[in-house]
Amino acid sequence: MKQTTRHDWSVSEIETLFALPFADLLFRAQTTHRSHFNANAIQASTLLSIKTGGCSEDCGYCSQSAHHETELERQTLLSRETVIEAARQAKETGASRFCMGAAWRALRDSDLETVKALISEVKALGLQTCVTLGMLSANQAHELKQAGLDYYNHNIDTSESYYPSVVSTHSFADRLQTLSHVQDAKISVCSGGIVGMGEQRSDRAAMLRTLANLPTHPQSVPINMLVAIPGTPMERAKPVDPIELVRTIAVARLLMPHSVVRLSAGREQMSDELQALCFLAGANSIFLGNRLLTTNNPQVDADRQLFARLGIELRDEHDLRER
Repeated sequence: MKQTTRHDWSVSEIETLFALPFADLLFRAQTTHRSHFNANAIQASTLLSIKTGGCSEDCGYCSQSAHHETELERQTLLSRETVIEAARQAKETGASRFCMGAAWRALRDSDLETVKALISEVKALGLQTCVTLGMLSANQAHELKQAGLDYYNHNIDTSESYYPSVVSTHSFADRLQTLSHVQDAKISVCSGGIVGMGEQRSDRAAMLRTLANLPTHPQSVPINMLVAIPGTPMERAKPVDPIELVRTIAVARLLMPHSVVRLSAGREQMSDELQALCFLAGANSIFLGNRLLTTNNPQVDADRQLFARLGIELRDEHDLRER
C-alpha cells in the first residue's frame, strides 16, 4: 500500500525518524522506496558550470564566491557551441538531464534571452533541462518555462535557524520566494541541502521539514555532502559521520516518497560501500561526469563499474517509477 503524502511534519517527528535503529530506518526507507520506484534503477544528470566564479554571494561552502580567496579561475559565460557540445557528450554517456549552473546572485534580465536559447537547444537534443542561476523573479520563472525548462535547482542548504551561519548576503526567505516563483510557473523544483557544514541533526531535520512541508514536494531532492574547499570559511569543517549521511537520505525518502532523491556532491570522497548504503536508503539519482561545477566527481567508468556490481541500471526519470 502506497504511503500517504504529508505536508504537515513537525521537527520532533522527523528527529524521531532520525533516531530509529539504523536497520529499522533503512527497512522503512527501502519499503517506501520500493512502493514508488524501481529499486534497481537510477536517473543520471550531468552538471556544467556555464559561468564560473565572481559571485557576489558569500556562501561559506562555495569556491565561486568573490568573498573567498580560492584558486578558482573566474570565467565568463561559455559559448553556445561549448555548452551544446557538452550536452551532446552528456547524453552519450547516459545522462537524461543536462543541468547548467551560473555563479550569479540572481538572473539578470540581460542574460535571460541567452539562457532561454540554451534551454531550447539542449531540449532539442532530447534531454531534460535544468538550470541553477540564483534568485528569480516571477516573470523570469514564467519566461524560462516558456523556453521549455523542466527543472530549476535552488537548494535551501540547511535549516532556517542555521542559515545565517552559512550565508549573510541573502536570507532563507529569499530562497523560499524563488522556489515559490518556480512552482507557480509550473517548473519542477530541484531543492535539497548540504550536510557537514557544522550543523546539528536538528538542523538537518528542520531542513527536510521545510522541503517536505512545501505545498508540492520538490520533484528532485539533492542531498550533498560538503566538499571542504581550501580558501572557503568551511575548509576545516569536521566531516559528517557517513552513517548520518545515510540517515539523512533515508529520512528524505520517508518524508517525500514520490520525489527523486539525488546523492549529489561529495561522492568522490565516498567509498563504494557508502554509496551502496545511500542507494539502499532511497537515493535514486546521481550526477554523471567527472566535474560538478567546480569540484570533482567520480569518473564515469568508475560509476558504471559500481552500478554493474550492484545490479543498478540507468533509466530516464519516468522509467524509475513502478507501474
